[in-house]
Amino acid sequence: MPELPEVETTMRGLTPALKDKTLVKVIKRRDKIRIPVPEDFETRLEGRKIIRLERRAKYIRLYLDNGDVIICHLGMSGKFIIQDKSDDPFAKHDHIIFETEDDKQVIYNDPRRFGLMTLCSEEELAEHKLFRDMAVEPLGNEFNGEYLTEKTKTKKVAIKAALLDQKVVVGLGNIYVCEALNKARISPFRKACDVTVDEAEMLVPIIRDILLKAIDAGGSSLKDFAGADGDLGYFQHQFVTYGREGEACVNEGCDGIIERVNQGGRSTFYCPICQK
Repeated sequence: MPELPEVETTMRGLTPALKDKTLVKVIKRRDKIRIPVPEDFETRLEGRKIIRLERRAKYIRLYLDNGDVIICHLGMSGKFIIQDKSDDPFAKHDHIIFETEDDKQVIYNDPRRFGLMTLCSEEELAEHKLFRDMAVEPLGNEFNGEYLTEKTKTKKVAIKAALLDQKVVVGLGNIYVCEALNKARISPFRKACDVTVDEAEMLVPIIRDILLKAIDAGGSSLKDFAGADGDLGYFQHQFVTYGREGEACVNEGCDGIIERVNQGGRSTFYCPICQK
């Protein structure tokens, strides 16, 4: 599933094609992706201008000039394709098509249909069921060592599970949590409440640094992900832990070998020597 850097990369790729552009035609080729697409989706959008785009957690939000907001989640395999307007038949898994005033088509394609596309008014957005219980963004100033310590001080679950909890911090996924915990030399199996204040102060900037580097690299092209411009990200070439089972740990002074275990239904990659 695309994680925060991939969603941010997609949102940035969509911005030149959609920001300040009027939607002259909207085509809904499926009534339901993961959840039903609103029945009046096309009529509410046609003729409207997109005034800004933003990412919240792993969601992309497109703000319209009438106060509506398009909410999109890429799911497991969702992606956007930007192309010149064409009369060619759409592909099987092209579910939503936006046509803009400058004869561009922005196509939402999702073979596995775990993504979603819905609408909400901006005034109701904060209390929308998708967002109302979300925690802070990992790239924002609110996410710091003191905050992380406060959110995890009573949690008996593993620190890796805590970091994946959207009520602790949003947007983090399996790949980047594995990478961050290795660099911080914290075991993914340690109880979250046992992570010290000093360790939390060290972990937060590591998480932020990894995410920013991944965004700069265009995300990680694993399985189905590509940016909205069709380019593949290349941060996977910088992985120090994820997918490196049986290879040497790169942490300074460590002679450990990366291991892979199943943790909570996900693959955890870690070094048993330096991650304590």
